Amino acid sequence: MPRPGSHKYDTERARTRKRLENEGVASDKAADERAKEELRERGMRPAKATERAEGPKGER
Repeated sequence: MPRPGSHKYDTERARTRKRLENEGVASDKAADERAKEELRERGMRPAKATERAEGPKGER
């Protein structure tokens, strides 16, 4: 899943926001908040750090 702040996340949030606006579920500002909530519920959260992010073994 894309991480918040990435281009793919922003694109998905915009599509979700537009869908909510077109369905009449929420106003413009409320649709943005609901889109963020929906993406959070779907599991679009920041990725956890991995061992690879720690750098070369000599620097640990």
